[in-house]
Amino acid sequence: MRMVMIVYNEAIDMEVMEVLKNCALKNYTKIMGVFGQGTTSGTHLGNDIWPGRNNILYIACEEKQSIQMLSCIKELRKKIGREGIKAFVLPLEDVT
Repeated sequence: MRMVMIVYNEAIDMEVMEVLKNCALKNYTKIMGVFGQGTTSGTHLGNDIWPGRNNILYIACEEKQSIQMLSCIKELRKKIGREGIKAFVLPLEDVT
């Protein structure tokens, strides 16, 4: 099993959720309105100086699905630009 973590600009939430749907992944955890700073994405603190916020999706899935998800995210990055979204794959030790 794998845990795919997708961090993305809240402005593209509909596009990211569409990718999830197209990959036939129905189970996820979404954390909305998170703050942070990245090398390519800049700073998002939700205030006047550093506007914008991010969302995070956690998707527990099989390895094959994680590969498909990453492929779909790469395609989305080509369309919207690198700064709007980033995906990470983590090993998932146990599911109870």
